[in-house]
Amino acid sequence: MAGPSALRVEARSLTLPGGTCASFAVAGYPREVGAGWLEPLLTYPGRLDVALHVEPVPPLVAAQRLRRQLARLESTSRADAERGRLADFGAEAAADDAADLAASLARGHGRLFRVGLYLTVHAPTAEQLREEADRVRALAASLLLDSHPTTFRALQGWTTTLPLGEDSLSVRRAFDTAALAAAFPFTSPDLEPLLGPTPTLFGLNAHSSGPVLWDRFAQDNHNSVTLARSGAGKSYFTKLEVLRLLYQGVHVAIVDPEDEYRRLAGSVGGTCIALGAPGVHVNPFDLPPGGEADTLTRRALFLQTLVATMFGEPLAPATRAVLDRAVIATYAAAGITSDPRTWKRPAPLMADLAAQLDLAAAGEGASGNGAAELSARLAPWVSGSYAGLFTGPTTTAPTGHLQVFSLRDLPEETRPVGMLLALDAIWRQVADPADRRRRLVVVDEAWTLMHQDAGARFLYRLAKSARKHWAGLAVVTQDAADLLSCDLGRAVIANAATQVLLRQAPQVIAEVAEAFDLTDGEQAFLLAADRGEGLLCGTTGAGGAADRAAFTAIASPAEHRLATTDPAELAHLHTIAGTPAAFDEDGRAGRAEDGDEGGDTL
Repeated sequence: MAGPSALRVEARSLTLPGGTCASFAVAGYPREVGAGWLEPLLTYPGRLDVALHVEPVPPLVAAQRLRRQLARLESTSRADAERGRLADFGAEAAADDAADLAASLARGHGRLFRVGLYLTVHAPTAEQLREEADRVRALAASLLLDSHPTTFRALQGWTTTLPLGEDSLSVRRAFDTAALAAAFPFTSPDLEPLLGPTPTLFGLNAHSSGPVLWDRFAQDNHNSVTLARSGAGKSYFTKLEVLRLLYQGVHVAIVDPEDEYRRLAGSVGGTCIALGAPGVHVNPFDLPPGGEADTLTRRALFLQTLVATMFGEPLAPATRAVLDRAVIATYAAAGITSDPRTWKRPAPLMADLAAQLDLAAAGEGASGNGAAELSARLAPWVSGSYAGLFTGPTTTAPTGHLQVFSLRDLPEETRPVGMLLALDAIWRQVADPADRRRRLVVVDEAWTLMHQDAGARFLYRLAKSARKHWAGLAVVTQDAADLLSCDLGRAVIANAATQVLLRQAPQVIAEVAEAFDLTDGEQAFLLAADRGEGLLCGTTGAGGAADRAAFTAIASPAEHRLATTDPAELAHLHTIAGTPAAFDEDGRAGRAEDGDEGGDTL
C-alpha cells in the first residue's frame, strides 16, 4: 500500500500532503439503539472516515466476564443498601442488561463482541479542521456517542481508520449480537426487503447514501420490470445486475435487440448467438432428446404461435386447423411420432412444412381448406427475403452460464420472430426438470414483442410460469405506453414483484403514475432523475404494501467498462487496448474482430 511522502505528527492532528486530519475514539454509547443508527456518520457531507473494529469474544470467556461484572454490580447495590444510600439507577440498569445478556449467551441466542468505533476528520487547513471536528463531535453527541480526541496518539488514530484492519488504540466496548447488527447500516431506510442468501446491490439510496440491497429470488415471484425513457440507463443498470447475479452462480439468458451485451458475454466467458448473421440458423421444429409425453403437442402449438407472429396477426380457426394438420404430417414424414424414441431423428425444416401444405393444397379440390393460401404466405420465410433463419438445421445449441441472443443483424420486420425463437430456446432450458437451477431471463426492448398479440401472450405465459421453474423474467423496455396500453402488458407488470422505474418522459408519466400508484413527489423525481437514478418498488411490506426506495446505480471501474455503451468511452477503451474502434451507423461500437472479446461468438 502506497503511503504519503511525508507527514507531521502533532498532539491532536496529523498534517499530510494536501491537508490535515484529526482522529477521535468513541468511549460512550447510548443504552438503546435502532437499526442503522450509525447512518448519520456515514452520510456526513464532509470527508469523514469511520472505522468499526470487531473482535468476537469466546463464549467461555464472555460467560466468565459477565459473572464477574454481575457480582461487582450486585455487591455495589448491596453495599449502598446497607449504608442507607439512595439506589444507583445506572448500576441497576447495567445489572439488568448484564443479566439479560448472560441469559441470551446461555441459551445460544447471541454472542459477545469487543467493538471499537473511531472517526478521522479531514480538512484542507488547520482552521477548517477545527470547524469540521466541532461539527463531527456535535453530530456524534446527537447520537449519544461520547467521542474523545486521540491526544498524543494522532498517528495511531489515523492508521486505525485506514483499511488495514489494525486497531492501534484499543478503545473497546462490549456489544452483543443485536447491538452489533444494528451498527451496520447496510439497509435502506425507505425499503424493508426480504433478503435471502444472495442479495444484490442495486445502488446507493438517493436520499441517505445507504446501500440499497435487493434479492429477487427471495420475493413472492422472481420477475421484474424496468421502465425508462431512452438514455436513462436501463440497459446499464440491467448489465450491472446481471454481472452481480453471475457472481452468485445464477444462469442468465438475454434477448438483446441492439447487440449491447456482446462485450459483457465475451468478458465473462459467455455465449453470443447472432441471429440473422450469415450461417446462423434456428430450426423451430427441434425436439429435446428427453422430454415429457406432451412435448410433440407443445411443439406443434408453439409453431402455431410462431406462424401467427410471422403473419403479424392472429390465425383464424380454420387456418389454425390446417396448420396443425400440416405440422403433424411434417413430423410424420420425418419419422417422428409421439414416441420419444423417435425424437432423436433429424427434425424437419420450415421448407418441409411448406411442402406438406402444397401437398394438402393439391389434394383439396375446389372446396379448399386454406392450405394454398397458408403456403403462399409462408413463402417469404421459406425461400424468400426472410428465409435466412430457417434454411438449415440449428447451427448451435445455447450453452454456458451467460447466453446472449443478439438480434441486431435481423431486419426490423423479422425481429419479433427472432425474439420469439430466442425466448423459446431459453424456455426449453428453463423448463427442463433435469437441469433445475436459479435462472434469469432478460428481455431487453420488450416492446418489440408486445407489438404482436402472439408474442405478448407468449411473454405473459413466461411471466406466469417462471417461478415454478426457479427462474425470473426481467422485462426491460423504453416504451412504457405499449406495455401499459394492453391487458397482457399490465398483467406482466402485475406478475413482477420487482419493479424499477428510471427517468420517465412527461408524455407517459401520467400512465406510469396510475399503474404504479406514484405520489406527486415520486413523479417529480422520475421526471428530473439523472442517468442511473431510479425508483425501486417492491411488494414485500405488511399486507402486500409497496416499499419504495429512490437509488442511484453505482459500478466499479471494471463493471463500468463492461456496461457502458458511450461511443466516446468505447473508442477510448479500444485506443488503450491498441485496437481501432469500429462504429456502425448508429454510433455504437462495432464488433470485435476474430472473437477477440474472449467468449464464444457464433
